[in-house]
Formats: sequence, structure tokens, C-alpha cells
Amino acid sequence: MNFVFVYITNPTKEEARKIAKHLLEKKLIACANIFPINSLYWWEGKIADESEFVLIAKTTEENFGKVKKEVEKIHSYTIPCIVRISVSSNKKYFDWLKGAIKE
Repeated sequence: MNFVFVYITNPTKEEARKIAKHLLEKKLIACANIFPINSLYWWEGKIADESEFVLIAKTTEENFGKVKKEVEKIHSYTIPCIVRISVSSNKKYFDWLKGAIKE
């Protein structure tokens, strides 16, 4: 069974939670996980070394565009990281996921 993880980095845990709740309330995702991470990346000609929080939002391939659009509306970053990762699961989990969202 195929669905997608949407990998979204956030500056704070609060923002990650706000985005997750927004997507859940709109029934665009079935579940979200939030993890503290350390990110190193190029920004404005220098290597940044920052603490961030990654939000992994679980949804269907069909909902990715809607999720991306909603995140872009409310995310605080000028260039938010919104990455789709294709994944597979067991049938019972996929059935639950499909039942928890609207497409």
C-alpha cells in the first residue's frame, strides 16, 4: 500500500504542532510525528547550524499538493522545506490512514 510522508522542517516545536493541527483539522493528513533535529545548510552565503523540529505528516499521494499549499500559507520560513517521500505500509494501517483523511 502506497502513501506519502511529507517532511517539513520548522524553527520551533510550537510551529510544527500548529501546522500539524491545522492539517489534521482540515483532514489533509491522518497522523503527524514531530522530532527535534540539528540542521546544517547553506543560507545567505554561510553554513547555518540550527536546531529545528521536523514534522512528518502522513497522507496520500493525492493530498500532497493540498498539504504543500496549506503549509506554504502558514509557515514562517521564507523557503520552507516541504518534501514528499513515497512509502509503503501494511494494509490495515493504509486503510486506517485513508479513512482518517479526505481527498
